[in-house]
Amino acid sequence: MNEQISHAGYRLVVRTATAVVLALALATTATAKPKVTILATGGTIAGAQASQAEYGYQAGAFKVEDLINAVPQMKELADINGEQIVNIGSQDMNDEVWLKLGKRVNEVLQSTDAVVITHGTDTMEETSYFLNLVVKSDKPVVLVGSMRPATGISADGPMNLYNAVAVAADPNAKGRGVLVAINDTVHAARNVVKVNTSNVEAFRSPNRGPAAIVNTGKITWLEVPGGRRGAKSEFSIDGVTALPRVDIIYAHANMSADLIDAAVANGARGIVLAGVGDGNATTAAIDKLTATAKKGVVVVRSTRVPSGLTYRNNEVNDDKLGFVASLELNPAKSRVLLQQALRVTKDPQAIQRMFAEY
Repeated sequence: MNEQISHAGYRLVVRTATAVVLALALATTATAKPKVTILATGGTIAGAQASQAEYGYQAGAFKVEDLINAVPQMKELADINGEQIVNIGSQDMNDEVWLKLGKRVNEVLQSTDAVVITHGTDTMEETSYFLNLVVKSDKPVVLVGSMRPATGISADGPMNLYNAVAVAADPNAKGRGVLVAINDTVHAARNVVKVNTSNVEAFRSPNRGPAAIVNTGKITWLEVPGGRRGAKSEFSIDGVTALPRVDIIYAHANMSADLIDAAVANGARGIVLAGVGDGNATTAAIDKLTATAKKGVVVVRSTRVPSGLTYRNNEVNDDKLGFVASLELNPAKSRVLLQQALRVTKDPQAIQRMFAEY
């Protein structure tokens, strides 16, 4: 009888202890903040002026620790840690840094919940789209920058960074691809374009509109961005040490074909035409591009016009000439996608499929 009571008491103690452990685990899970890693690359958001009365400034003057310490409120949103990848103005962004950054994002996302990347605004649309193609996770990746340096009067960087962390920490950001958070707005990497040289309202998504609105960390999500990305992307940079050269040729009145020859002579495996109107150019330029395509250099027609699509076989017969139409992608993003496509194939039809899907 005493033995039975002893066994029953033991089972009661075990059940009670198990219940306590489960309750503590649930409470910890409910209150645990997401882990967000900030990868810094420099840019205006880390910039410093010699004088607040002067326009000029030095990009990338501050380090990631400085940016984090400037916005202590972020620690209420997430467990924050930072890492300096490079410290440059984004006009100096290049393939080597892209590969380093992309590989590091993929590594970090294995042990953290989200990544925020501080970046200059000049090439932010290109870097974000590159990452959208090569990051192999559906966890949030958010780029953020500013139009005013950190030392500027009414600097916009701290609020932009706070909002970016709020977006990254939001479970609803998962699966939306790489995002850009700036000026109380969130944009999909595939859609965002810099549209002003100096105003704080410098970024828009001309064809599709923003992905979300964010104000003091409060987010209103809009449409889920289109296009393949993340785990569904066919592109990988594992083991990749260099990207193929792709040049952009800008079309204009009285355009010559000389620059096309120069691009090919200097090793371009692909050419993106920033065409007039719906991706058009002078007869001399189209003829030269046709001859270039026949030699195996992939030609993509895009447009210098800020919004609208470059339709296939509209003003130019792409089927006949062997061209690829960029559809929604502007010249800068067409170059980014073509670099990845050329690592897989140089068949224009296969690459056209990629432009339709990505």
